[in-house]
Amino acid sequence: MIDRVFVTGGAGFIGSNFILDYLSRGNGQVVNLDKLTYAGNLANLASVKDDSAYTFVRGDICDAELVAQLLAKYRPAAIVHFAAESHVDRSIAGPEAFLRTNIDGTFTLLQAAREYYGSLSGDERKRFRFVHVSTDEVYGTLSPEDPAFHEETPYAPNSPYAASKAASDHLVRAWVHTYGLPAIITNCSNNYGPFQFPEKLIPLMIANALQGKALPIYGDGQQVRDWLYVVDHCRAIQAVLERGRVGETYNVGGGNQRSNLEVVTTLCALLDEMVPESKFRPHLQLVKYVTDRPGHDRRYAIDARKLESELGWRAEESFETGLRRTVEWYLANSAWVEDVTSGAYQNWVAQNYGNRAVTHAETKQAAAKETL
Repeated sequence: MIDRVFVTGGAGFIGSNFILDYLSRGNGQVVNLDKLTYAGNLANLASVKDDSAYTFVRGDICDAELVAQLLAKYRPAAIVHFAAESHVDRSIAGPEAFLRTNIDGTFTLLQAAREYYGSLSGDERKRFRFVHVSTDEVYGTLSPEDPAFHEETPYAPNSPYAASKAASDHLVRAWVHTYGLPAIITNCSNNYGPFQFPEKLIPLMIANALQGKALPIYGDGQQVRDWLYVVDHCRAIQAVLERGRVGETYNVGGGNQRSNLEVVTTLCALLDEMVPESKFRPHLQLVKYVTDRPGHDRRYAIDARKLESELGWRAEESFETGLRRTVEWYLANSAWVEDVTSGAYQNWVAQNYGNRAVTHAETKQAAAKETL
């Protein structure tokens, strides 16, 4: 059993959900190292801040001395590496931060982990694991008829974000094969659920719809993603920690391929049902099609059969049940949303969407209502 875990980026969306799930099941101690950038929020972990099994340290994974000190002090049985810059649009606007955190930060962490692993012996050395949490975007894009990404799919990243994560994956692989570090890589599809920063599609649409703001959809809205409920992802990581084979890659997907337009249409119908008093109903009327993102990948899909067959993991949430749970959470936690959508966030929204031209919104909205 992995009873002491060192988590990087644990105040972010997936990291905080992992910590909450891990602690709720009484698995052991967690040390959370997070720089607390715009997407890191300690409010995500307010329910465990006084838990004796939880320790938070504010710091940067690029700080080699700090990372080494923390590993020596807390002596974790595993490192779970979530810390990353992760939003494609931000990587297009400013790629430098993505190279620093995702590449340099991963390198620094790997070096510290390598030194720490070298200090272990006996059972501690035998059970130590380094799990690197990555993305399906490293594989590039799929056409409608292409089979889903599998673990042997060649890398073909198309955005600065994806390229930086691909580079970090290659570093992890090299540290396994060159230095013997017992690491495992996971590549996941699009996550959604509680505590997701509202620059990503689903929380952005929920926040905007509740305020009667435009729901901006890139291009024709037919970009397809495989949607994975975040707690299902966290359980997959736990399975990899406990039973995954060193040096392997495991793809994690929800088996829920949906176009962006389908996601927004389903979401609007849920909001119509769950917020009947909203003066913005039907919320679908708020949809606006805007100029597409540069180099926007058309389709992602994950083949998770390796994870399912080897480790016995299955996604528990369908897209419909997971989305309903997500909407319920955001409706019940409006104060959290108000807190994270600060002035800095509003400036980003204005920067990213303010100069995008509306593209025949009325015609496309009418067509969407007829066909979906």
